[in-house]
Amino acid sequence: MSAELKVNEIFYSVQGESTHAGRACVFVRLTGCNLRCKWCDTEYAFYEGRKMSLEEIVGAVRAYRCDLVEVTGGEPLLQDAVHPLMTALADGGATVMLETSGSLDVAHVDPRVIKIVDLKCPLSGECDRNLWSNLEHLGPRDEIKFVIAGRADYEWARDVIAEQRLAERVGAVLLSPAFGLVDPKSLTQWMLEDRTPARIQLQIHKHIWPPDTRGV
Repeated sequence: MSAELKVNEIFYSVQGESTHAGRACVFVRLTGCNLRCKWCDTEYAFYEGRKMSLEEIVGAVRAYRCDLVEVTGGEPLLQDAVHPLMTALADGGATVMLETSGSLDVAHVDPRVIKIVDLKCPLSGECDRNLWSNLEHLGPRDEIKFVIAGRADYEWARDVIAEQRLAERVGAVLLSPAFGLVDPKSLTQWMLEDRTPARIQLQIHKHIWPPDTRGV
């Protein structure tokens, strides 16, 4: 019998984050998360979803005829069958991205997959869950994201970027203001003042559609 995954939603939209922002993308959002970040905007993915076989998921993705796919959550690495799913998508010719919290091991992710690791800052309430050994498994195709909910988060992220030499490890370091909590202008100014080697990232889908819209 084929492996199954609990899937919250599969949808076609514009990639709102990462260096691929603005591109058409198919999103596979898996159900379940081991963290409870205070600013989480996808709490509906903690429990909602239905079981789908790998064949069903791959078929649904291919039906959109789009070569960029993001596997997200929740926390997609909680389900072991995510690995054969990502491999199947890559085998089909897609550019596959994995968005993960950084609390679970990424060592066994298919090397063709672009890993986007979201290091948790102090104001998330989950900073002590960061699995720092993951940094050893990232390379120039991968990206690291920090969600910034206040000045303390920015200073923490700035120091981690410097201490861990993140700009030299990965293809992009992204600082994303938590929507409605941090003024993007303020974050930009902090970055410029400190010459922080990172990119500011806005969640552009929240500027195109109402910020609580699902399936976009």
